[in-house]
Amino acid sequence: MTGRQHRARAAHPAPPGPPRRATLRLLKQLFTDRLALMGDNAEVYGDVVRIAIGPKAMYLVNHPDLAKHVLADNAANYHKGIGLQEARRALGDGLLTSDGETWREQRRTIQPVFQPKRIARQAAVVAAEVDALIKRLGAHNGPVEILHEMTGLTLGVLGKTLLDAELGGYETLGHSFEAVQDQAMFEAVTLSAVPQWVPLKKQLEFRTARDDLRRIADELVEQRLANPVENGEDVLSRLIASGSGQGASRERMRDELITLLLAGHETTASTLGWAFHLIDEHPEVGERLHAEAVEVLGDRLPEHEDLRRLTYTAAVVEEVMRLYPPVWLLPRVAQADDEIGGYHVPAGSDVVVVPYTLHRHPGFWTDPERFDPGRFDPANPAGRPPRYAYIPFGAGPRFCIGNSLGVMEAVFVLAMAARDLVLRKVPGKVVDPEAMLSLRVRGGLPMTVHRRERVRRAEAA
Repeated sequence: MTGRQHRARAAHPAPPGPPRRATLRLLKQLFTDRLALMGDNAEVYGDVVRIAIGPKAMYLVNHPDLAKHVLADNAANYHKGIGLQEARRALGDGLLTSDGETWREQRRTIQPVFQPKRIARQAAVVAAEVDALIKRLGAHNGPVEILHEMTGLTLGVLGKTLLDAELGGYETLGHSFEAVQDQAMFEAVTLSAVPQWVPLKKQLEFRTARDDLRRIADELVEQRLANPVENGEDVLSRLIASGSGQGASRERMRDELITLLLAGHETTASTLGWAFHLIDEHPEVGERLHAEAVEVLGDRLPEHEDLRRLTYTAAVVEEVMRLYPPVWLLPRVAQADDEIGGYHVPAGSDVVVVPYTLHRHPGFWTDPERFDPGRFDPANPAGRPPRYAYIPFGAGPRFCIGNSLGVMEAVFVLAMAARDLVLRKVPGKVVDPEAMLSLRVRGGLPMTVHRRERVRRAEAA
């Protein structure tokens, strides 16, 4: 330890945290209930917590000002951390996992695809995909696996809006990404102590999934190279053009596409799954959604301008993401010693900002466990918490690049579904969160689908 590090530790003590004797309990939570691991320790020890598990120590940050420090004010000192480091085996150095100049170059290349005017022009495409989904759901007679349906929708939207490609033929994508998440989290919680060559079921499934994702990405690249789009604005065209006429390296293009496919569909699909669960639990919310959709849309498809008028629907989406943020964990690694909230954080430390706990912080949210879309009523802006108390899309330089597309998609789905359908969970289904790279519903979400006019007739009878 250098003299400078000694002085830093003397001036700023280590944060409080659970004692060493709690290691077994912490390990169990790390494997089985990561949300409780974060939430319990934040509740007991405060807004900066040092959680030591074996040889590793993790620093939990759970205050808006401190989240701003890590994610924005001192973002250069914090590179991507646990979970995402392990995911690099499948995602490579895509936008989600890269750092430094590589990340900045990637962001510059892809950013124009997400410009507000271009995303606004995609509204008709999104609405058409959602319309096809609603009709498909309405034709079902038995239970539907709603998360599977949402994954299919979000992949279809992603393909047409960002890649100018059809992804309908790639049915294995959703399963492959689940295998990638499972393996990345397994490596994170085991500290990569299990050699990758050990033929565990998870590791074998991961290898198959990685090969499948690489194959799909290569096929998409080949298709675009064979059929170039003149002055194309989509991601594939921009990646090819970024190679100064020679075409971007195949490896880089593959990394970017796999990352985009994962990040572009998983977060929105997860949000919609949680939304349908919460609406089923609060039927009065479904009725208000229905009334707004009928008033704003009538029987037509939504347009981009409707986003300003579907205010309650947008508030529901925001409240869903407060309770169940699709990216529940923002992991970082400190590159140099730092001071957070008056505590010393050594270089090389894992630092995590956890939107799941931050969004439920009793110091910034009234009755934080309650589902209440009124928190985001645009008529009551004074009721909103500080900016960094609500970060479902991250914050700072690495703020989610696709947030506007994801929100538009979610608003359109909820409005059109509430107008035409009623979705109800299969009796006996227990809904629990599963904290992987994203926050998904454990074991899927089977629901029955009912045409709204049939529900009205049944209730009247």
